[in-house]
Amino acid sequence: MAASEGTATSHRARVSSRIAGITPSATLAVDAKAKALKAEGRPVIGFGAGQPDFPTPDHVVEAAAASVRDRANHGYTAAAGLPELREAIAAKTLRDSGFACEASQVLVTNGGKQAVYSAFATLLDPGDEVLLLAPYWTTYPESITLAGGVPVQVTADEATGYRVTVEQLEAARTERTKVLLFNSPSNPTGAVYSREQVAAIGRWAAEHDIWVVTDEIYEHLVYDGATAESMPAVVPELADRTLILNGVAKTYSMTGWRVGWIVGPDDVIKAASSFQSHLCGNVANVSQRAALAAVAGPLDVVDRMREAFDSRRKRIVSMLSEIPGVECPTPEGAFYAYPSVKALLGKEIRGQRPADTVELADLILAEAEVAVVPGEAFGTPGYFRFSYALAEDDLVEGVTRVASLLSEAV
Repeated sequence: MAASEGTATSHRARVSSRIAGITPSATLAVDAKAKALKAEGRPVIGFGAGQPDFPTPDHVVEAAAASVRDRANHGYTAAAGLPELREAIAAKTLRDSGFACEASQVLVTNGGKQAVYSAFATLLDPGDEVLLLAPYWTTYPESITLAGGVPVQVTADEATGYRVTVEQLEAARTERTKVLLFNSPSNPTGAVYSREQVAAIGRWAAEHDIWVVTDEIYEHLVYDGATAESMPAVVPELADRTLILNGVAKTYSMTGWRVGWIVGPDDVIKAASSFQSHLCGNVANVSQRAALAAVAGPLDVVDRMREAFDSRRKRIVSMLSEIPGVECPTPEGAFYAYPSVKALLGKEIRGQRPADTVELADLILAEAEVAVVPGEAFGTPGYFRFSYALAEDDLVEGVTRVASLLSEAV
């Protein structure tokens, strides 16, 4: 009996189809590959990671260090977040987004990725459709699918500065459409929607009773007079059907501290908090104390980082645009450039003819020792994402190597 039972169970999948179907993060994979080659002594320059290269501000680090010695931080705390941090996030949301909310409408999460997944796990039933603006961040479709939803891609290209229109959204809408996922400033393109565009999309969503999940994590990284408009502030009638996602990672150079949040209607936040109470409980208290110091503190350090990013932005766009076959719109936000390299595909470069941007990225890593993320990771083959969150000397050297290699295309 035992042997037959063993035989029967051996045919069962060891990993669930739900988890086995996940595509690993392409951006983290590229970053890991670059670091592994560096560890071997190769002079690889990586444009893959989406994290600032600045240290976390001193006052934030000091707040965390002090919190370690406070026994109040050594045990469990409320799953939804420290009350004083939730209050501070509500105040910061009004200050930065122009959207008024109460502390009860805030859920503190383990980074922005958990905020994304928890938002969809709370909103979606199996088969619900989510309009996904492409190019998109790699984690979005995976989170939607894991939550039982169906991502419906709505694609914009360089001709429109990677901004979709209401007409495109309406063409993609069906009776199963429940959520629009909005991200401005955008990862991976750096696109920033104008107030007029945000208003038009928000009014369309409100008209059709569609929820909006708006990811505002790059809100402070905008250039050339652009502003990051928060959709529920621009379209107040949408507020009761909107979840705002944000976190400290990009604004305060705190990617490793793992603090994000969701702002939304009380009933949805209560439900998401219940989910989190079983999933992981409270975010690490030391990280929450650090986040409190960040969101309640001054923005001068953020202004200095933005100035540095702006300088790099201008440099990388100028250099990429000089490469024959490369078209690079100027990003207005975040710290990414997203050039089209479609004109180079199929051309011979050092004996190879890359058929897609995955193959071209592999060739660039092998021959130029530069790591870039192919557009396939963001739902749009034919493009590369370059993060310019790296030292300017490395940026110049890396793009110079890429330009030298691609100039050989025939």
